[in-house]
Amino acid sequence: MTRSMTGFGRAAGTLLGDEVTVEMSAVNHRYLDASLRMPLAWAAVEPVLKQQLRKYVSRGKLSVTISRKRGPGSPPSIRFDPDTARQYVEASRELAAMVGSNAAISVDVLAQLEGVLVHEDPVDDLESVQAGLEALLEDAAARLNAMRATEGEALERDIRARIALIRSALVRIEDRLPELNGAYEQRLRSRIEELRTEVSLSEERIALEVALLAEKADVTEEVVRLKAHLDHFSGLLDEKEPVGRRLDFLLQELQREINTLGVKTRDSDVARHVLEMKSELEKIREQIQNVE
Repeated sequence: MTRSMTGFGRAAGTLLGDEVTVEMSAVNHRYLDASLRMPLAWAAVEPVLKQQLRKYVSRGKLSVTISRKRGPGSPPSIRFDPDTARQYVEASRELAAMVGSNAAISVDVLAQLEGVLVHEDPVDDLESVQAGLEALLEDAAARLNAMRATEGEALERDIRARIALIRSALVRIEDRLPELNGAYEQRLRSRIEELRTEVSLSEERIALEVALLAEKADVTEEVVRLKAHLDHFSGLLDEKEPVGRRLDFLLQELQREINTLGVKTRDSDVARHVLEMKSELEKIREQIQNVE
């Protein structure tokens, strides 16, 4: 199964009386690069959650955001410290008396002074937090991977169609090889016959030289390897495990064989088919960049 590296998944639920939302987005990347943003009070469970993400995504740039919205039953997170406030009020009165003023500190100014209003998050049960977040991560990852699988199916159809076009071009090249090899051998014999007036060569020596030179121009080995690589490529598309990196490596091998085929076969028809194969291979390369 071919899976894309691009997708989005979202899951929401209730955790410790609060509304919690998990959002995942993924784009293509050479390796797995996962980032996680979450409430500071739950930072202790972040390493465990990051490790969990590796079960769902093996390659790509993955961004995960965990947000928390306080529920109506949650204890207040802002606490008023009357002792600190009283000290500020008394100090302000002493200051006013010292300068001969009747001014008093206002409530809005008092509320902004350090220590008067204290933000305190309740201490959560981290085991419960971890269990709840793991469940939400799993749900969001399932939705993410469903989207990536759908896009991967489209990628696979396109790639298989282009592989078929490359096979078709290779068949046309293969059908032309016997004629090309015969014509090449005849040209060699003609040239060697022209040189016989200058150098004495036996018929056996001529046949040997023709065979050696013809072997250097023969592309049967390249055609066989290309077929094997194409079969291997199609087989990788059937695998359930991520195959993006292996497909990328195999593309390089295909490119090498096609280049050699073009260099060794000096024929306009073959050159046209080689260009067709190169064009389709480049389009496949673009698609593979987004395959996990």
